[in-house]
Amino acid sequence: MLPKVKILAPKADIPPHLYGLCSILAFAVLFLAWAALTYGGFVPPLFLPAPDAIVTDAVLLFREFNLMTDVWASVFRVCAGFLLAAAIGVPLGIFMGSLKVCEAFFEPLLGFIRYMPASAFIPLFILWLGIGESEKIAVIFFGTFFQLTLMVMDVTKNVALDLINTAYTLGVSRWGVFRRIILPASLPGIVDTLRITFGWAWTYLVVAEIVAASSGLGFMIMQSQRFLKTSYIIVGIIVIGIIGIVIDIFFKWLYARLFPWLGKGGV
Repeated sequence: MLPKVKILAPKADIPPHLYGLCSILAFAVLFLAWAALTYGGFVPPLFLPAPDAIVTDAVLLFREFNLMTDVWASVFRVCAGFLLAAAIGVPLGIFMGSLKVCEAFFEPLLGFIRYMPASAFIPLFILWLGIGESEKIAVIFFGTFFQLTLMVMDVTKNVALDLINTAYTLGVSRWGVFRRIILPASLPGIVDTLRITFGWAWTYLVVAEIVAASSGLGFMIMQSQRFLKTSYIIVGIIVIGIIGIVIDIFFKWLYARLFPWLGKGGV
């Protein structure tokens, strides 16, 4: 057993089995608290159904109400909005973090717009794009793009200036500095930024599907709220959480495969 001081030491490594045990313990504590509140009668089922009721209704939703259709609709919208934001935001963030003229031109504008709530733009998106898939993808794009771009900019700005100056001293061209110094040094932080912002993209799902939607997890959650189907709401939330965990695990696996010298995953 590791000494207590080792476990509590800042940035000290712990054994993988202990890390996994702590993660499982966190879910177990949450489940036990949930079971105690519901089976103990402290909270009415209308506000918080018991775990067995959630399992029963989850099976019903997948078997009778084709919940997988809603899952795939939401996955498509989130992935489309996020990939579009990443395709534009990552290169733009790299240039903003590398070239002061790009930072001066774009950063004040992006910093201004990112404080505007995506939900406030839904009427405009409906006016511009209609009520189809484009409007929902636009909401997720808008909610993700600005934060993603600015975070990539910060990652790129943190590349050590000594590395760049050394490269110039050795005769590397400006394009070579981008390709051989800035991009490799920024890539771990960019992958971690994508992992974090993909999670943000899912937080805009319900907002994106709140208007003129006929499918999706957000639509299902809002419809369940209207009919006081609390268990259906919780099933939808849990499904979103499970999808999020799978995506997070994928990004950590990708991080570990791409950058094994940096550890097992991002921050």
